[in-house]
Amino acid sequence: MKKLKILAVCGFGVGSSMILKMKIDEILKENGISANVFTADVGSATSTPADIIFTSKELESGIKEKVDIPVIAIKNFINKKEVEEKGLEAIKELMK
Repeated sequence: MKKLKILAVCGFGVGSSMILKMKIDEILKENGISANVFTADVGSATSTPADIIFTSKELESGIKEKVDIPVIAIKNFINKKEVEEKGLEAIKELMK
């Protein structure tokens, strides 16, 4: 089974994307899923190899029009429940 590459994206690639990365890591661990989670800024996100991208609602459309992988928009990066509800099924789907 291949190891997924998951990208957490925010405007500058340091602050909120790190919080989002930590939430994704928690969800993956709780569900026994092995994946690499990286962070990136919005400028380099579309050229960074990944299987799925998590980002904010504000950045979603700009990223979506440049990539052909799933883009998951999250309103509240610290809300683990939202991240899990919106992203877990998409991650499981990619692992098939």
